[in-house]
Amino acid sequence: MKLYQYVARGLVAMIPKLLLVSGVVFLLIQLPPGSPVDLLAPPRAGPEVIAELTQKYGLDEPLYVQYLTWLTNVLQGDFGTSIKTGKPVLEMILARLPITLRFTTLGLVLMYLIAIPVGVVSALRQNTWIDYVSMGFVLLGVSFPAFWIGILFLIIFGIQLEWVAIAGYGTLGLLLMPAIALALRGSAVEARVIRSSMVETMQETYIQVARANGLSNRSVVLKHALRNAILPVVTLLGLRLGWVIASGVVLEIVFSRPGVGRLMVNSIFGRDYPVVQGILLILAAAIMFGNLLADVLYSVADPRIRYD
Repeated sequence: MKLYQYVARGLVAMIPKLLLVSGVVFLLIQLPPGSPVDLLAPPRAGPEVIAELTQKYGLDEPLYVQYLTWLTNVLQGDFGTSIKTGKPVLEMILARLPITLRFTTLGLVLMYLIAIPVGVVSALRQNTWIDYVSMGFVLLGVSFPAFWIGILFLIIFGIQLEWVAIAGYGTLGLLLMPAIALALRGSAVEARVIRSSMVETMQETYIQVARANGLSNRSVVLKHALRNAILPVVTLLGLRLGWVIASGVVLEIVFSRPGVGRLMVNSIFGRDYPVVQGILLILAAAIMFGNLLADVLYSVADPRIRYD
């Protein structure tokens, strides 16, 4: 099967998954008690006002009718209108998306720029002080969540040293701090995976044959061992995107970045159902695309892989 055929089949397979996710998201949004009308109605509003607002936003319809109406509009590219602001949901998300993508993309890149060298060097210097220091970094990274690292950065660089502002998104420091906090936490896990895979790969027969043929150590490591050892990391890429998105939501709150994550949290507290539903559906689609991308990257890392 050709690569483009595999991608097309993967995209088609995403359709029922997204439909299932859309149903689950819609039902979960309905579980918390209360209604958006409770926030929209003026104080001491009478039953007539409550009924009028409920009918205006279609909340008087049965749940399955509300879901089908919302899903039909989504399939046409209309994610609805925010109950709180009256603006189109898709417009609100797209306005916040670049703010989120800036630091999460940078954090993802930094994650692998840290993890790959640390994992490889640790594997090549197994059971030496370099290995112990690297694994100590991994242990610390796994132990502390990204939001805790972010708070620590704010205290040290924002409050104590006063190098950067402690909230916002307009400066380089406020871009780097959440990105590095994200990268340090994620790179710890990835470095351990790379180390284990690299240690196992370096013991393979073809590595010994390559050394016996007179290839330099650098050539053996970079051209033969690393290319195969990197496959488990590619496998985790799709799952890692989900973790980056989840951690990014928390870090946006920590650093007061007005991105998609902060929009979702504010919409949850404001019971702005259309906004929350739209964000969750887009995030689910992004994670699915990440998994498909990981499968495609397999062929780049190892041309021997064939799609059936």
